[in-house]
Amino acid sequence: MLNALEVVTTVLVGVMVGVEFSVAFVMNRIFDALPDDSDQLARAHGGRMLGAVMPFWYIGSMILVAVWAFVGRHHDGFGLVVTAGGLLMLSVVMSILLLVPINNQGKTWTPENRPEDWKEQMNRWDRWHYVRVAVIVAAFALLVTALV
Repeated sequence: MLNALEVVTTVLVGVMVGVEFSVAFVMNRIFDALPDDSDQLARAHGGRMLGAVMPFWYIGSMILVAVWAFVGRHHDGFGLVVTAGGLLMLSVVMSILLLVPINNQGKTWTPENRPEDWKEQMNRWDRWHYVRVAVIVAAFALLVTALV
């Protein structure tokens, strides 16, 4: 049972890392290159779509890591799993305090109602997102190390 939990948790966190990495380094670059108001409209749509899914994914991943840590507390890699769980918890706190407030505003914007500083706000979101991606990549690396 522990082996299945380890694999499922690692795959789930790994896919989440892939999605967030793609947002940071692929999708936002594509959106930035779109003409006229398309960048802002794409970011608003992405904020709505991913904003609905990611809370469950982040918290679900954190819960699975906590279960792994509890069930595997007497096995090798326990400290790595606990540290990964702490990093995932940090990513959730960062999301709630820093990224979600910006996303909640941005997902309602249209070309007609967006603030003048909307690009600066999106750039701030991007900078915090880069940090969050680094945190979850580190958590994923720790889980992979604990798995092997």
